[in-house]
Amino acid sequence: MGQILPNVAVLLAAYNGSAFIEEQLQSILRQQSVRLTIYISVDLSSDDCYQRCCDFAKKHPQIIMLAYGQKFGGAAANFYRLIKDVDFSDFDYVALADQDDIWLDDKLLTACTKLEQGNYHAYSGNVLAFWPDGRELLINKALPQRKYDYLFEAAGPGCTYVLRTEPMMLFKDLLQGKWPQAQQVILHDWFIYAFFRASDLSWFIDPDYKLLYRQHPDNQVGIHKGWQASIKRLGLLHNGWCKQQVVRVSSLINEHHMDVHSRWSILKNISQLRRRFRDRCILFFIAFCGLY
Repeated sequence: MGQILPNVAVLLAAYNGSAFIEEQLQSILRQQSVRLTIYISVDLSSDDCYQRCCDFAKKHPQIIMLAYGQKFGGAAANFYRLIKDVDFSDFDYVALADQDDIWLDDKLLTACTKLEQGNYHAYSGNVLAFWPDGRELLINKALPQRKYDYLFEAAGPGCTYVLRTEPMMLFKDLLQGKWPQAQQVILHDWFIYAFFRASDLSWFIDPDYKLLYRQHPDNQVGIHKGWQASIKRLGLLHNGWCKQQVVRVSSLINEHHMDVHSRWSILKNISQLRRRFRDRCILFFIAFCGLY
């Protein structure tokens, strides 16, 4: 009898991705010692991304294209569509994929092995950001988890997430049951992490990287470094966007341990709210000055 390989549903959200998507798909298809099916949802695009994916899928039966023509307007809405519309109930794991990264050949095998060995419910990991000019930077997200960190941040880039199917079916139920409210959460990776952690489901953040995280001018999220990113974050704080998102996520996951409306609650629980010390200091300052 041969070894039974992990069976993984890969959910890939794309938009105007013709420049990089074939390289990404090749890297996913090279995954070692797993069985996989790639489901692709292409947001209504101005390039030939959808046609390129269709042409690629004709050569690779592991790729399934979802119906095209709808405008989602963002990566989160596209991933919500994938989670809602794809039947992944017969798979062992669900993995999320962006259109422009490059997966190392053992990305999924490493994630599945860590999940099994540690009996974890979810996996994410560090990434190696890279730029067209050859620069590289390790993005470290593998800091000790805090009691309430999930209310203020994701586990890291969603493109590293590999999740057990059973809890993802529960997340799917939540998504379908509160569809209009869920559409208002702009960061799907944060929402998923918050759901798992609030449900007391264990999450492993790998200090090793298994993904090359492409940086280019069209990144919707990127790595958020530099003064321009800082100015953008301050603007989001000033107009109330950050607090609004925290409140929405908290409401969707039925968070009852902490009052996210109250800046005094934030000040009291500050040691448990962000994984990185610098981020806790910034959040404390924001709450103390009444900017939250």
